[in-house]
Amino acid sequence: MTEPGARQRTGVELGVGIGWRAELDLSIERMPGVDFLEVVAENIKPADLPESLRVLRTRGLPVVPHGVSLGVGGAEPPSPARLAHLAACAEALDSPLVSEHLAFVRGGGIEAGHLLPVPRTRESLRVITENVRRAQDVLPVPLALENVAAIFGWPDDELTEAQFLAELVERTGVGLLIDVANLYTNQFNLGLSATDALDALPLEHLAYVHVAGGYEHHGIWHDTHTTSAPEPVLDLLTELCARVTPPGVLLEWDDEYPSDAALANELARIRTAMSAAGASG
Repeated sequence: MTEPGARQRTGVELGVGIGWRAELDLSIERMPGVDFLEVVAENIKPADLPESLRVLRTRGLPVVPHGVSLGVGGAEPPSPARLAHLAACAEALDSPLVSEHLAFVRGGGIEAGHLLPVPRTRESLRVITENVRRAQDVLPVPLALENVAAIFGWPDDELTEAQFLAELVERTGVGLLIDVANLYTNQFNLGLSATDALDALPLEHLAYVHVAGGYEHHGIWHDTHTTSAPEPVLDLLTELCARVTPPGVLLEWDDEYPSDAALANELARIRTAMSAAGASG
């Protein structure tokens, strides 16, 4: 049973979207079939939003601020300044929710430079629960947390990632941003079954889904967001949609930007993968 004070679920209907980047602003503005957007919160100033985001907001497209530096997975409480920035982004964009990563990003003032997996222990769960509650107390809209891609696991893990996320949801009511590309990465690199994870995750708390591409190098899968999503990632999207109808599915593309036609084709591939499970795009 979710504990008293847990925040409301984040299941706002979003549709199929794309991550807004300054390099893609005109592409997104003229692209049909985009239902919602996600913007990296650290890349914008709430008091001076990019003109493209203002234009897209006037068209009624929801925009979700997506944080990459809050670090709820660390031993230290989330920074009040970082939380205030996330909250200001949500208010400036009139966002239905905000999202962040269940990740370790810094310790003792030293930045890791990566979104690292958290130790999945009972003690870690206790600390992260408190960090999530602190964030929820400040944010004006519901929070969703994303599973991360990993190239290593901690030796003393007591829970699987799905079990850890399920208990965190139970304790806090936080929403889930499930990145199927990250599930694929962890399956490729660590041998962790992505479908087993989907079976164990509390998908009734799903806020939305990420899809992205990457590449293999020297036997390791790198989740780069610079290529077309491989078929195994889209197959996982279909598997997810066979279990639940996701409120939203979003394409991430962060560098080596392709043509407008290529991006539109990626959105079409996402809709096809959803339809394969009977889900509506």
